[in-house]
Amino acid sequence: FLIACIFLIVHGLKFNSKYSFFYLGGGIIFTPFYLYITLWCLPGFKPGKVLLTIVPGDKGTVIGKRSTVSIKNIRNIDLIRNPINLINDIVIETFDDKKVKIRTYNLLDDGDFQVIVDQYIFPYMTENSRKIWDRKIDLDKLREEDNYVRREHKIE
Repeated sequence: FLIACIFLIVHGLKFNSKYSFFYLGGGIIFTPFYLYITLWCLPGFKPGKVLLTIVPGDKGTVIGKRSTVSIKNIRNIDLIRNPINLINDIVIETFDDKKVKIRTYNLLDDGDFQVIVDQYIFPYMTENSRKIWDRKIDLDKLREEDNYVRREHKIE
C-alpha cells in the first residue's frame, strides 16, 4: 500500500488527468498511515525469523524472544491484535499472574495459531487451561478450513 501511495503521488504530480488532484490528495493522506504500518512490520521480514519455539512434553516450554514459559504454567493463551500498531501478539497468561507477549508481525494466521496450540501445547496443559482453550476454539471450523482433526492424547 505504501508503494501504491507513492505511485498515486507521482501520477498526481503529472497533472495529465482530471483526477490528478484526487490521486495527489489520496496519496498524501494515506502515505503517513501506511509508512507507520510498514515500519512496524519490517522486523518480521528478516529471513529465518523465529517467532517462538515450542518444546512439547510434560516439562515442555514455550520460548519467545525475551521469555520462557512452562506449558504447565499457562493459564490462558490467545492471539490478540494490538490496537496501536495493528500487529497480532500471542499473549500468554500464567498462573503466577504474568503476561508474556510474543510479537507475530502478522505472519501467523488465526487458524494456524489455533492448530499449533491445539496440536503442540494443548495436550500438556493443566485441566483448567484445557477447558478454557476448548471454549475458545471451534474444532468443526478448523476441520473445514484447515483440515485439522484433534488426535486423542494420552496424558500420564
